[in-house]
Amino acid sequence: MATYNKRGYKAPKPKDGSEDEFDQYSNVNAADSTTAEVFDSLDKGATRVEGWAEKNQKYIYGVVGAIALITVGYLGYGKLVMEPKEEDAANEIFQAQSYFNEATNNPINSDSLYNLALNGGEGKLGMLGVIESYSGTKTANLAEYYAGMSYLNMGDFKNAISHLEKFKSEDMILSSLSLGGIGDAFSELGQSNDAFEYYKKAASNTKNEFTSPRFLKKAGLIALELGKKDEALKMFNEIKNNYQSAAEASSVDALIGLAQ
Repeated sequence: MATYNKRGYKAPKPKDGSEDEFDQYSNVNAADSTTAEVFDSLDKGATRVEGWAEKNQKYIYGVVGAIALITVGYLGYGKLVMEPKEEDAANEIFQAQSYFNEATNNPINSDSLYNLALNGGEGKLGMLGVIESYSGTKTANLAEYYAGMSYLNMGDFKNAISHLEKFKSEDMILSSLSLGGIGDAFSELGQSNDAFEYYKKAASNTKNEFTSPRFLKKAGLIALELGKKDEALKMFNEIKNNYQSAAEASSVDALIGLAQ
């Protein structure tokens, strides 16, 4: 038979050892109270944030708008300004590149051709004009390389260093050649220590059969000149061990003999 608590009925006090059941209920109530306080605090915090946002919405909108304008402006600048500028620069440099290539293949008249490569001809800008008129473009950066190499071949070593130092490229061959060109210029100026450092940079910039043995040999020869036989031997042995098919390997045994 089921039993029911009558109105006003008071539950009997639990026996010893049974207080935990009542403690659980008191703990739940305490937890509920704490949770309520946390949510109340969050509500107040949210209200403060909303209030701040309402008071400063003009400022917020202004900042967001400014960011949007900068982004759009940057994209627009690249599309509307830089792309046409790059195209114009590429059209201008073409003739100067032709002079440079002709000078490289024709040593007899090379100075006059390098001069045309630098200063322009046939109504087109030379490398120096491209650098000045199209600053910030990839083509102007490439013109720094051509200008530096032109000055190097004309014997103007300080200008060669100045332009080659400004040239930056992810192309491993061109970047190695530019570093080696700086080494050549320092060598011609009698600054052997500087030449040695740049030849080492050029040799280690990228490992390939074209530039690495070429600048390892130059670094080794400068090292011999500076009395650094151990370093020279290291350079020559690297050619012998790693670049047997390179032209520099044909005479490397004699160089190793000098360094020992």
